[in-house]
Amino acid sequence: MAERNAAQHQQQQQRISRTNRTAAPALAFLQKIQSHAPNTTHLLGFLILFFVSASILLLLTGITLTATIFGFIFFMPLIVLSSPVWFPICAMLFLAAAVILSACGFGVAMVAGSTWIYRYFRGMHPPGSDRVDSARTRIYDTASHVKDYAIEYGGYLQSKVKDAAPGA
Repeated sequence: MAERNAAQHQQQQQRISRTNRTAAPALAFLQKIQSHAPNTTHLLGFLILFFVSASILLLLTGITLTATIFGFIFFMPLIVLSSPVWFPICAMLFLAAAVILSACGFGVAMVAGSTWIYRYFRGMHPPGSDRVDSARTRIYDTASHVKDYAIEYGGYLQSKVKDAAPGA
């Protein structure tokens, strides 16, 4: 009986040692995380900082909203009376901004396209050049097939035309 208990104890020790060997990296990782985890004073300080900052931002938001509403109330008669002047001015400014932004956008697109074409003809292989090359090859192959077809069947069609118009 004592031998049997000793054998069971030895097997149990082997199982524990195998478990410890496989769990050792995980335990080391958990110990590293726990060593870098904030303690309660750090966590409390962070929460106080967060709540104070949030309170200040909420107060500033309320003050800004209140000032905006009072500004609209105070300046509304002036805005209503001068609106016939403001609308054409705003429309012209909007159109001018749209024209300027469109011109800048087209200019950027032109510079980008010119750069791509320059790099393509210099042999620097810009992105998409393989698609252009394959399209050029397909167009050339199609044109050569049409030419071969025309050469092969061109005489046949001319003889049919002579049959249709014998005096020609």
